[in-house]
Amino acid sequence: MTRSAPARLLRPRALKPGDLVVIASLSGPLPAAHEPNIERTVAVFERMGFRVRRAPLLEAGRRHWWSAATPAEIAGELNGLLRDPEVRAIVASDGGQTVFGYLDLIDIGAIRADPKPILGYSDISLLHLALHARTGLVGFHADMAVPGFGGHWQSAPAARRAELEALYFRLLTGTEEVGALPTSPLWECWRPGRAEGPLIGGAINRIVLAQATPFALPLERFDGAVLFWEEMGGLASYVWSYLQVMRHSGILDRIAGMVVGVPREIGGLEPGASPTLPEIVLDALGDRDIPVLGNVEFGHAGPNLPLPLGIRVGLDAQRRTLSLLEPAVAPHTTA
Repeated sequence: MTRSAPARLLRPRALKPGDLVVIASLSGPLPAAHEPNIERTVAVFERMGFRVRRAPLLEAGRRHWWSAATPAEIAGELNGLLRDPEVRAIVASDGGQTVFGYLDLIDIGAIRADPKPILGYSDISLLHLALHARTGLVGFHADMAVPGFGGHWQSAPAARRAELEALYFRLLTGTEEVGALPTSPLWECWRPGRAEGPLIGGAINRIVLAQATPFALPLERFDGAVLFWEEMGGLASYVWSYLQVMRHSGILDRIAGMVVGVPREIGGLEPGASPTLPEIVLDALGDRDIPVLGNVEFGHAGPNLPLPLGIRVGLDAQRRTLSLLEPAVAPHTTA
């Protein structure tokens, strides 16, 4: 398999204490019952030393159909945040079903002029994929406000919360590689081996759907990549079908390794059911001898390990390690 030159990364500027982080509705609405989750998220980022503000559309009870607002309204607010030099990072409030509606309305020029970390997963993973395809932006597949910082983090042991908070702070502010991500006993080696390559991934359904649009990643961007994916809801047969789509499209022939998140609420994957998720994955891979690390905590299972799109990683499935080999943010430049 031939390898193309790596895509040029667009790294956001590293954050520093006192910088402004904005929580924004980039997809679904904010139910009134989840208002405390926003407040807890504010507290998390203030402990890290950042200022925090809510975007205007992040208003409990505001909705348009299944979204926080119309796609044009969400895009308008997002573009305003991208253009505002005071805003240094954007945290999605939640996922949903809206990002497809405004991909063509995003100010790509503003991203290129002043790239900023955008944090989120689920539907927000589509935003990461599309912006990475168009600009090379390092997207932060990471926790959001409602289900993440204000939700899963609160039920995690205190030591784990402290570990994650330190990891997120280092990833957002540090200009040196993070190295090995914190592991857990859940991680499983589904196929041994080692690989190094850029991280590409997100919710598996969003990866497949994005590839059917003008915002698709060129296939050569998967050359030598470590593909990560996770899924919530649906059926085990859907996951198998998504993997088959990636097989037919040539993605599985190009990647160097795979990392699979903890599945959540997928029909047919109940304890004792057959086939298991490892069997589904290995069936789709066939004789492609690449390392596969499974049951890693990112995505809907939460709390999320942050996975920055485009950053080079080292994967050792047998040792059950995943290491970030490059910084996700760029140093401050002096005028």
